[in-house]
Amino acid sequence: MRHESLEDQFGRRFAYLRLSLTDVCNFRCEYCLPDGYQGTPHGFLSRAEMGRLIHHFAALGIRKLRLTGGEPLIRRDVLDIVRDAAETPGIETLAMTTNAYRLREMAVPLREAGLHTLNISLDSLDPENFARITGDQRHARVMEGIEAAIAAGFERVKINSVLLRGLNDGEVADFVEYVRHRPITVRFIELMRTANNGDYFGKRHVRARGIAQQLEAEGWQRQQRGGTDGPAIEFSHSDYRGRIGFITPYAAGFCDGCNRLRVTARGGLRLCLFGTGTHDLRPLLQNDQQEAAFRESVFAALFHKQAGHRLNEGDYGDTPHLAMTGG
Repeated sequence: MRHESLEDQFGRRFAYLRLSLTDVCNFRCEYCLPDGYQGTPHGFLSRAEMGRLIHHFAALGIRKLRLTGGEPLIRRDVLDIVRDAAETPGIETLAMTTNAYRLREMAVPLREAGLHTLNISLDSLDPENFARITGDQRHARVMEGIEAAIAAGFERVKINSVLLRGLNDGEVADFVEYVRHRPITVRFIELMRTANNGDYFGKRHVRARGIAQQLEAEGWQRQQRGGTDGPAIEFSHSDYRGRIGFITPYAAGFCDGCNRLRVTARGGLRLCLFGTGTHDLRPLLQNDQQEAAFRESVFAALFHKQAGHRLNEGDYGDTPHLAMTGG
């Protein structure tokens, strides 16, 4: 297989791809899809199309692949897609982001299919608060799924928790205690402004900087990021088996080390989550003879990637809601 390097005009290299398996989600998180999924639950890339896409991107230097959604475990062929991706030459790290509603039963099959790491969305350790935020009553099932993931022997298990003022920002100490004896990472994500959540953002947004400073005062040590790691800044402590991390999209320089691209469940390449438009790759995934055209199309699109998002300027691109973030 030929290996090339995806690089933009700012010298950033891209070795990390996030591929959405579906845009359907079965939770109704109030910061994301408070009215539930309103799209068309079909027309997503087929297993064969995804296989070609993953193969072509691996040939272009992608080394880490994250399967996201929506909720990826909704797809009936998810294990087949995981196996295909795991067997793709060049893919060194295969990850998934999930709300864990099926993880109790799926953790071992996913690990056996070749999945390396898991990110699990969990915005509260309290069942009542969980139901309030997610619109779902399956807190116990999610918690059992997390324990199943730890027991299944994944290389890394991470929990993503969106910080929400007045809802879960009082649970930070509980999450820190949660990792004391568990080899997992809890990552606090600052709520992001989108095209349609202005009022909610104003009410619930809280900065993570103060929490990070408090951890450092308590002896937590900042860790170095790996070459294919996402944007999180992680901290470790000798008294804790797990780690605490932060994703702070409003921090200065957040986009400087960008190393990831996104493809939607229908084959649209997004150069930035908060950019505009998608570059349609699906027509170039219909047979194995289209790889050269696919490569040229990706390079042409990458030339237009901007230096960074413009959230601080009130420009949210055409991202209508946080379900498009894909974890």
